[in-house]
Amino acid sequence: MMSDFDALQEAVRRSAEARQAELQFCEAFIQALYQSFRHANGPGLPLNNVSLDWADDAANRVRPVPLGGWHAAWIRLGLCEVYVRVRLDAGRFVGEYGPHGQFSQEYTGEDDLLILARTILRDLVRQQRGGAAQTEERLAN
Repeated sequence: MMSDFDALQEAVRRSAEARQAELQFCEAFIQALYQSFRHANGPGLPLNNVSLDWADDAANRVRPVPLGGWHAAWIRLGLCEVYVRVRLDAGRFVGEYGPHGQFSQEYTGEDDLLILARTILRDLVRQQRGGAAQTEERLAN
């Protein structure tokens, strides 16, 4: 009779290939999104002050990360850093960024990811401007 411990080890072993493939897909997506941020200014106008730092996702409470778990990175956009987490869900990349941003991306072509990067940038601009406006308003009162 197999113990619970042995059953856990067997389950981890059996899902290893699928988890590895999912990790590679999610990391490739984040890497492609990073490249899209670098080219968000338009053709021939790369942003040189964009960098990528892989990170563990704090929401992952088990290692190895189970199928469908989050994979994360910090993307530095000049003076701003945004935490991006991505997971696979029914063939789509589902993601979160910053304090409230979310996306669901089925298509991962260059243009699709460029649109996503520009959308995230615009959202971050709104967040930063909103925070600055609130601070100025408080200081004025």
